[in-house]
Amino acid sequence: MLTLYIYWISTGLLSLLYLFSAFTYITKPGWVRGVLTDLGYPGYLLQFMIIVKVLGAVAILSRLNVALSDLAYAGIFYHLILSGMAHLGVNKPQGAVPAAAGLILLVASFATQNVAREDPSRHAYLASARPSTMIERL
Repeated sequence: MLTLYIYWISTGLLSLLYLFSAFTYITKPGWVRGVLTDLGYPGYLLQFMIIVKVLGAVAILSRLNVALSDLAYAGIFYHLILSGMAHLGVNKPQGAVPAAAGLILLVASFATQNVAREDPSRHAYLASARPSTMIERL
C-alpha cells in the first residue's frame, strides 16, 4: 500500500513540476528565452520544450501505452540531467535544484510503477517490489 502512495504522489508531483514549467514557458516567454540563452541554448527551443513537457506529463499520467510511458520517463530523465548540468556549468547551482528534485521524483515514480499499474513495464521490473514478476520475466 505504501508503494502505491509513493507512486501516485511522486508521479503527481513530477507531472505538476513539468506542467507548471510549461505554464511558465507560456506565460513568461521573454524571461525563459533569456534563461535559455544564459545557459547557452537557442531561444527557439521554447516552443518545442512546451510541447515536450506537456506530452511527457500526459504520457506518464495516462499510461495509454506502456512503451510510450517508458519513453517519456527516459526523455524526462535526460532532460533533468541535462538541465541540472547546464545550470551547474554556468555556476548557477540554484537553478539545478528543480532538476534534482525532479530526478528524485522520477526515480520514485519509475521504481514503483509496476506495483501501481495493471500493465507492467518490462523495463522497470527489476525496480518493482514484486519478486514473482522478476522470476517470471527471467
